[in-house]
Amino acid sequence: MPDAELYLRGAGTLLASWEEYARGASRAAVHRSPGVAIAVFPDGPERAFYNNALLGRDLTASERATAVDATEGAYAAAGVTRFAAWVHESDEATRQALERRGYTLDASTRAMGVVLDDLSVPEPGLEVEPADWSDYLHFLAAFGVPSGLLAGTDRTSFHPFVARVDGEIVAAAIALDFDGDCGIYNVGTLEHARRRGLGTAVTALHLHQARARGCRTATLQSTDIAERLYASVGFRDLGLILEYAP
Repeated sequence: MPDAELYLRGAGTLLASWEEYARGASRAAVHRSPGVAIAVFPDGPERAFYNNALLGRDLTASERATAVDATEGAYAAAGVTRFAAWVHESDEATRQALERRGYTLDASTRAMGVVLDDLSVPEPGLEVEPADWSDYLHFLAAFGVPSGLLAGTDRTSFHPFVARVDGEIVAAAIALDFDGDCGIYNVGTLEHARRRGLGTAVTALHLHQARARGCRTATLQSTDIAERLYASVGFRDLGLILEYAP
């Protein structure tokens, strides 16, 4: 599968995940306009995490201007002043257009994907298992995120998997299936349990279970320090997603 197609599959699943979060959050919505999808979270703990707009690739100058105008208008209408415009690193024209408007590069993640027919990593053993959504929320609290984050999310929409040590959940990740792609999100391990391969095991279990559910691909966004982990279970680099803030 070409990298561009795999990236688009991942982008579609990412937007579907934002829509699921929005359904469970106060006054939240994902607005789809030509050339951009805008996640607007005016309230609650979600406001600090999910006010992001994903800009399309290879837009014309007119399409870029319309997309950025729509982004700024949606956030202004909701009273949101801190948000990020996400751009693929290959889209130099959009990057320059944002910079001319005063946006600066704030952060980045690496888009990664894998075709599940090519999966070679073994399925992990015990200690890694499916979990209830309430268990996952309990893990988030232990991980230090604000109280109530994702508490209103439909618990049937995502697949939470966790790793336990002596009965304690010390690593977790969630996944969402969309149009044959499995998006894997929020992979994390508590500090005292790191460097044991638990994040790798949770990710590997997600891949095997996604293939068993009939998914063809899996995608995610990686931080710098996690890229080697994901590469070790078969993910390939699809380019940086640059996050520009006004």
